Amino acid sequence: MTWSEPRRHIPNALTLARFAAIPVFVWLYLRAGDGAAWGAGLFFAGAALTDQIDGYLARRWDVHSAFGRVADPLADRLMIGTAIILMWATGRIPLAAAIVVLARDLALVLGYKLLAPRGFELEVTFLGKLATWVLYAALGFVLVTDEGTAWPHVFLWIGVGLAVAAGMQYLVRAKATLNAR
Repeated sequence: MTWSEPRRHIPNALTLARFAAIPVFVWLYLRAGDGAAWGAGLFFAGAALTDQIDGYLARRWDVHSAFGRVADPLADRLMIGTAIILMWATGRIPLAAAIVVLARDLALVLGYKLLAPRGFELEVTFLGKLATWVLYAALGFVLVTDEGTAWPHVFLWIGVGLAVAAGMQYLVRAKATLNAR
């Protein structure tokens, strides 16, 4: 077996690690109590970093898989969704931001589930990647700053706007694909 065989699995292993990181993140967040949650914030940043690394390695080594195409964005949605629910439940972010992002993510997951059997392939767009990164960064900043710090919330609303725009972009692409059939 050559080095190329085991390395084919590294991007998917990083995605699986992101799924496994969710309960650890929850524990770190809840353990932190009020105020800045540095442990959870740094752990969350590490999870975000694995998203970039697995994508980079998959492209660099040309090791794409059907599992990775579905699991990678799902891991992001679950990690971000978990952070949003926790931070909303503890008063760190506004309900409106939580609802918008969670509704958009739910629509993407359900839409993909409905459209995949009809041959629709969800390709992540640059805008989708940008929205995910801004949300990761904004939520990370909210985690590591004291409650009531305003500037991370500005960044969060930028991420929410980008997420909505990316969701609309996916909707337009899905509609065009279905109409072409």
